[in-house]
Amino acid sequence: MGLEWRDGGVFRNSSRERILSEVEDSLRRLRTSYIDIYQVHWPDPLVPIEETAETMSLLYRQGKIRAIGVSNYSPQHMELFRATSPLHTDQPPYNLFERQIEQSVLPFTFKNGISTLTYGSLCRGLLSGRMKPDTQFVGDDLRRADPKFQPPLYARYLQAVERLDRFAQENYGKRVLDLAVRWTLDHPCVSVALWGARHPEQLSPVDNANGWKLGVDALRTMDQIIRETVTDPVGPEFMAPPTRPEGARQAA
Repeated sequence: MGLEWRDGGVFRNSSRERILSEVEDSLRRLRTSYIDIYQVHWPDPLVPIEETAETMSLLYRQGKIRAIGVSNYSPQHMELFRATSPLHTDQPPYNLFERQIEQSVLPFTFKNGISTLTYGSLCRGLLSGRMKPDTQFVGDDLRRADPKFQPPLYARYLQAVERLDRFAQENYGKRVLDLAVRWTLDHPCVSVALWGARHPEQLSPVDNANGWKLGVDALRTMDQIIRETVTDPVGPEFMAPPTRPEGARQAA
């Protein structure tokens, strides 16, 4: 929620009008009277966070949503949001290669009892073990804009994946995908590890991530592998959709 498709592009829009319109559209499409979790995907610089939070709180009081969430919000954004509305969930990007939230977001959500549903556990497929040096990304594939999937960084990330996969097989009889999901779930501040799937069979590895844990030595070895191979790591910042053009709020 909080995104608007306009003129062939996607822009942030967390205005009261947009939220109220989106929730009614969602309820109609889902053929339900309420939504379990409703999340604002990105902070909107053109809209005061208090306006967004108050609108979400209204929907919560009306019973149209059962839990209020945000995504890609900083602790400062969440603090402003919580001053106006309850906040139940946060959905930040988090995986073996993108750990920026460890220093601020995760401690904040843990301290304030906010459930953390981390997305991108497989780093857009990079940690699936299926990517090859000649893998092509076409059309509107988001990875075409991700530096991790472009030379020279792509080769370094693939090397890290190969070494992690070998480590998983030799020590756990698992694959790198299982290792990546288990690593995320083992963090004490993480409630849920999310990854995208285009086909049902891509969800079959879920069972392989259950029933085992990573020890301290394993975590240390994995960190060393990544430090040695990915010497210039890139975060997920490129995924942020642009704000609407100047004056869009007034024209809405």
